[in-house]
Order: sequence, then C-alpha cells, then structure tokens
Amino acid sequence: MISKAMRLARVGSGSELAAALLVALGFPCIMLAAIIPNLWFFAAATAVTYLADRYLHHCGSYLINRLAAVRAGLSIRFLVRQLLLILLLSRMGYGEETLFYVTVACLLAFYGLQAPQSAMVTLIRLRRKLPVVTRNIDLAAVRIADAPPQRLMSRPAEKMLHLDVFAMVGVLVAIETGKEAIAYAGLGLTLVLAVCYLAALLPYVRPSRLVPPETKVLNAVGDWLAEYRPTVMLYFSGSKDSAYQANMWLETMAQLGGRPMILLRERNIVPQLATTSVPVLCVPGGVHLMNLDLSSVRVALYAANVGKNIHLLRVPTMKHVFIGHGDSDKIASVNPYSKVYDEVWTAGRAGRDRYALADVGVRDEDIVEVGRPQLAAIQSWSGTGKNPIPTVLYAPTWEGWDDNPGNTSLLLAGENIVRRLLKAQQPVRLLYKPHPFTGTRSAKAKAVHLRITAMIEQAAAERATDPRWAEQSAALQGEQAEARAELARIEARLAELAGGGRTARDEAELSRDSLADPAREAETAKLKDEWNVASWRAQGWWEHRVITGAQMRLYDCFNESDAMVSDISSVVSDFIASGKPYAVTDSAELGEDEFRRQNTAVRAAVILSNSAAELDALLAAVTDPAADTLADARSELKQYLLGPDEPTSIVQFDTAVTELAAKSDARNAGVATSLGEPVGG
Repeated sequence: MISKAMRLARVGSGSELAAALLVALGFPCIMLAAIIPNLWFFAAATAVTYLADRYLHHCGSYLINRLAAVRAGLSIRFLVRQLLLILLLSRMGYGEETLFYVTVACLLAFYGLQAPQSAMVTLIRLRRKLPVVTRNIDLAAVRIADAPPQRLMSRPAEKMLHLDVFAMVGVLVAIETGKEAIAYAGLGLTLVLAVCYLAALLPYVRPSRLVPPETKVLNAVGDWLAEYRPTVMLYFSGSKDSAYQANMWLETMAQLGGRPMILLRERNIVPQLATTSVPVLCVPGGVHLMNLDLSSVRVALYAANVGKNIHLLRVPTMKHVFIGHGDSDKIASVNPYSKVYDEVWTAGRAGRDRYALADVGVRDEDIVEVGRPQLAAIQSWSGTGKNPIPTVLYAPTWEGWDDNPGNTSLLLAGENIVRRLLKAQQPVRLLYKPHPFTGTRSAKAKAVHLRITAMIEQAAAERATDPRWAEQSAALQGEQAEARAELARIEARLAELAGGGRTARDEAELSRDSLADPAREAETAKLKDEWNVASWRAQGWWEHRVITGAQMRLYDCFNESDAMVSDISSVVSDFIASGKPYAVTDSAELGEDEFRRQNTAVRAAVILSNSAAELDALLAAVTDPAADTLADARSELKQYLLGPDEPTSIVQFDTAVTELAAKSDARNAGVATSLGEPVGG
C-alpha cells in the first residue's frame, strides 16, 4: 500500500511521502487552529509545515515542482502561513490592537523586500551567464570577476522566505506571554535580516562584478581558436544523464595526435564531464556555433545520433565520423542517420557486417574498423575465479523508448535472474549495476529496479548475519577499516582537486579558472583507480552489492566479476574483451536459434529464458573449466566483434584520424584550386 502510494506520488522514500502528507495536512490544521483559535495547536502545526517543507526541498522532491504547478508554490505557502497568523491575531482579540497593525505592516514590508531580492538574484545569474562554457581554455582576456558567495546564491528564495520565522515566533510568544515587545523584536529582526540580505547582494550587481558583454566573450573564444587551431574534435549533444557517452571517449581524445578539442552543446553536461586536460568548449546557441571559426578542424567525431549534429555537419571543410558510444546488436547501432557521415567507425568486422545486413545506406567503403580503445583497462580472464565463491555481475540495459520486450531483461526476467543467483545452491556474490537511464521512461522498469534493489539489500543483510561468513568477516575487519579510511582520504583529496579549495563558484568562474593541469589530471586518474581498489577492499568478497552512479566504473565491475548476465547492448560486446563466461536474456522469447542468428554478440553466450533457469550452465562454466564449452567460441567472437589485439586499438584509432585528416586536407586543397584560391588560404 505504501509502495503504491510512493509510486503514485513519485517520491523516492517513505520519509519523503510522510513529509508530503504533513505539508498537505498541516495547512488545514493551521487554518483550523487560527479559526478556533488555539495558540498551541497553531504553533505545532506551523512548525510541522516548516520542517516538512524544508525536508522536501532538501531532498529535491518531485512534489515541490508539482505544488508550484497548482499555485501552491514556495512563496504562496509562506504567504498563507503569514495570513493565517494575522487571522489568529484577529481571532485572539488583537484585531483593534497596535500589535495587529504592526504585524500586518511588517509582513507587507517583508513581502515587498522579496521583490528586489529576487530581482537582484535573477540579474546576477543572467549577467554572469556566459554565452559559452569552457574548461582548459584561457579566458584571461575576458576579466571575469569572482562569483558571489554560495551562501547568497544557493536557494535564495528559501533563505529569504525563512526569515519570517523570527516574526512568526515573536508574535506567537507575545500572544502567549502578553509581552508585545517580543513580537516587535521578532518582526524587526525579520525586516533587518531581509535588508541585510539585500545589502549583501548589492555589490554583486555592479557592472564590474558581472561578466563582460557577450561579444567580448565570443571574441576571446575566437582568438583562442585562432591560436590553438584544433585539428580533431569530439562533438556531443544530449541530456546530463547521457554524459557517460562522452566521458567514455575523453581518455581516447587525450591520447590522439594533433590538437584535440571537445565541443558540447548543453550546459548541464559540463558538470558531468570527467576530468580531462583536453580543451572543452560548450556552445549552447546554434547561431554562436555557426559563427565560430572551426576551419582548422579536419576530423569531427560524433558519439551520438542527435538532432543538433546538423549544426556541425553543415561544415564541409572537415570530415565527419560517427563513432557511437558502444558496439552492440541494438537497432541503434545501424541507424539510417549514420549515412550522413563521411565515415562510420566500428570496433571490428561485426560492425561492418551489421550495416551490410541492415542495408540502411551506409556504404562498405565508408566503414573503418578501429577497435575499442576504452577496453584497454579490462583484464583478461585467467580461467579461475578471483575469490573462493564466484562473483556474477548483472548489468541490464534500460527499457528504451518503446515497450519492446527485447529492450531489457529487467521487466520480464530481472527478478528471476536475481532470485536464482541469490538462492543458488553453491553461494554466489551478486553485483547489480543497472543502466543509468533505468526507469527514466517506464514506471514499471523503475518499480522492478526498486524491488530488485530491495531483494539484494535484504540478501546482503541476511548474509552479514550468516554464521558461514562470520569467520571471514572477523578476519577482514582490520583490512576493511583500513580501506574505509583510505576511501575517506581519497574522496577528500578528489574533492580538493575538483574544487580547487573553493566551493563558492559559478559557471563563469569555473570557465575562467579551469585551465589544463596535466599533473592534477594524472593525480585524479591515479586516485580514482585507488578509490576503486579500496572500495572493493572495504567490502567482503561474499557481500552482495547494488552499484549505481558513475563513481564505480563499469569496467572495474568487469574486472571484479567472474561472469556477467546482461542484455543486447554494448555492455555485452565490451565484456567479451575479458574472455569470461557471460549470459544474455532472450526477453522477447525469439528462441535460442533465432536469438543467436539475429544477435552476433550472443553467439558465445549462455542464452537465458525469462525464467532464468539456464543460469546453472553459466555458474558451472565459472567454477569448472571442463563445463565451459563456449571458451573457444568466446575467443573467436572477441576478434570478430572487437578486432585484433595488435596493433592496439588506440594506435588503430589514431591512424584512422590521421588518414582521414589527410583526406580532408586533400579535399580542401582541391576546392581551393578549383576556385582559384591559394592552397591553405
């Protein structure tokens, strides 16, 4: 019943649902207390609404936005409380007293002060918004001033409105004690603090504290482009949740020859971008992008097929390449849109064959096999497990944009897979790492994800008290405590490296200060590797684990696991690089033969039905080499999907960039000659 109410209200926890109910019931109680009148009832109900409201804002509840949409937004809720305070005064017999009129006047004055405060905050935010966002690009010529302190700009409406607490408490105490001076003190303190807030904001609305005009910023970016003259560029557009698609290419871009650059189109992606020393330029406006001089760029790489790609595809002086964000048998891997690019780069022969079979207009001569540079971090399987019991990774993909049952195993098979692994006859450790998009479109998928999470957490709690693991737990207590201390140290240092010792920053200041620092990048990468090692050490090798977020990297989960269960997605192709046994779920129930025929990546997999009854074969392959009948097939499939081990993928990729850049130069030279212009002019 409670879980159903949580889903209907779109809240993430029981405490959030309880807070929402307290807000909904609290205001009628305040009104009733004012009408009766009952001072203590009024004070208690008012306190409850303050606290519940504050909690909902603190956890970023979806209900906050819904309240604003039905004319019950934050400022309205505070105003209603203040009006009910005035009603209480009237009902308590103060309607003709000085206190009544002073309270009304002060609350009106407080309401009036909210307008200039909101205007100043809005002005500061608008006038400190650059037309572009940058990382590792020198904008010293723009002279960007320091950002206002975070304490002034973070949740300013909440902070201003909550100043009425002093007035509210003062008036209520005055009613109870009969000492009106307390009310005047509370009302005065509210007004004084509001004026102080305005005074604190005032220096930051001066022209010298705002950013220069748009033209000056764009000219500075143009000057930087003219000096740096980028030659190869990663172009990316998408939601903040899709930033992982760009992040997977950052290390590759940093290893390329020439002068690489990353071009983003949405501001909210920039904070999600991983650490890199490659110059990053985010240009949200299409007109601004079209006015940039990108004539030095010879190769543009696209990680996703999205509408905004057209803003760069129009440029004929560079060659355009679709590199995608994974290699899989999903229909997205043979999108007809791909024929707009000059070339399509795939990991191995399998990608080329997919396009040939799909017949979507991508010519074979435009396909180049470049390997998967990102897979260098994946460790090859030794043939034996890392720990006394096998670790199985369940990494389902998300539900997709439609309700095709073949999109994800989560809906029809997820709970069966997890249940069978948790209750396997021989103990198994389960790692569950869902796709970042899981539940973003389908409420059913989100509900299944929450149930699976609950199942795993319950099983982990039961295993923690199981006598079978008590001895191991006791033996590792010291090491785990040391690992947790190491995690705390690493996280503190990472926060220091990311924030540069300051937290009071905004987008403009970060663009100004975020310059390339190879030493910091190297230390950050080293610390992230150490964090992953310490994170595994902090938990027992028998402990089940739910892994979400970007901090625990997918490939680290590959290296920790002995086998994997997944769906038709790039995760399967990447895992094949490890050589470890894996299983894929035929959620659409095509049948094993047809499923293997349609999906290259499952040719060496254990095929699961929605009941997941076939999991025993996967577990047997992990624990008994003789039972691993698909080992040779996995080796052959690895080369077919991902290409040869030599030369390395990064060498193949860099060579492809160099060769395509030469074609771009030849094309530009030919056009210049035909137009009678000097070559290179």
